[in-house]
Amino acid sequence: MTYPSRYIESAVNEISRLPGIGKKTALRMVLHLFNEPVENTMKLSQALLDMRTKINHCHLCKNISDGEECDICTNPKRNRELLCIVESARDVMAIEKTSQYPGLYYVLGGIISPVNGISPDDINIPGLIQRINNNEVKEIIMGLSPTMDGDTTIYYLSKKIREIKTHEELHITTMARGIPVGGELEFTDEITLGRSILNRNEVK
Repeated sequence: MTYPSRYIESAVNEISRLPGIGKKTALRMVLHLFNEPVENTMKLSQALLDMRTKINHCHLCKNISDGEECDICTNPKRNRELLCIVESARDVMAIEKTSQYPGLYYVLGGIISPVNGISPDDINIPGLIQRINNNEVKEIIMGLSPTMDGDTTIYYLSKKIREIKTHEELHITTMARGIPVGGELEFTDEITLGRSILNRNEVK
């Protein structure tokens, strides 16, 4: 593709590095910004710069935060006996969107994946252990994806947590796994269908 300006080409190359954006989409974005008032482009640039340089990670849960502690950890209305372990900040946002979970979180920053060379030393396990020790947590919810790597991480963490907390002191649970609302049995994979049968609920 031939560009009328090396500056446009440079902007297209940078934007097209974002996930899910190809060169054509990037070009449309760049031309849109070019035709916008300069102050609008400056606002976008400043917002991106602030996002990259001013955001912290909560020192308690490792979630994205503007300060040393995030709004969830400082919220007195959250149930401090519940701790949900998730892989990333995106998972926190997904769960929060449901408005169904009242507890706290801990973001691992990844999951154990031997195939991809990710070991327990590469994720935030020490901070998790410290948080469990320093708080009155009565239930830990493993909010990890139901994949082989997710299950490996759950198994490892459960074993690690049991070393510092006895079964009587702490409950370790996983999110229910089964058929999604509106799903058809014939199109459901065998593993999900099997787990749905095992984790069945009483009809009330």
